[in-house]
Amino acid sequence: MFEKKRYFIRGTLWRYLKGKQLLGHDFDRQKPIDNYIVDFFCNELMLAIEIDGISHENKSEEDRIRQSKLESLGVRFLRFYDSDVKGNIQGVITAIGEWIRANEPTPNPSQEGNFKRTSPKRGMRRR
Repeated sequence: MFEKKRYFIRGTLWRYLKGKQLLGHDFDRQKPIDNYIVDFFCNELMLAIEIDGISHENKSEEDRIRQSKLESLGVRFLRFYDSDVKGNIQGVITAIGEWIRANEPTPNPSQEGNFKRTSPKRGMRRR
């Protein structure tokens, strides 16, 4: 019963994350990183999203060590309670969207026009 509930709750959030639906960012589900697996992960943002439920109640120290190790690799975290995903999915999606807007990388400006054209060396013929 517990596993079915966990799967259902993660599946609820996955429906909003898959297929680049959230601001065009690609998320993976159950992504292995180092020796750990995170619930959802966006490589472009280096963002892990974790859903904490009853299985995390007695694992706070273990979770802290795990998160610290992954953060040392550049992974950033958003954590939500499974009850929030179940009862307020729009609030969870809004919070993730706000985090993305505040933290997404800015695109590089166009480099067009910054390249010098080179002409063939004298004495060389173009073919």
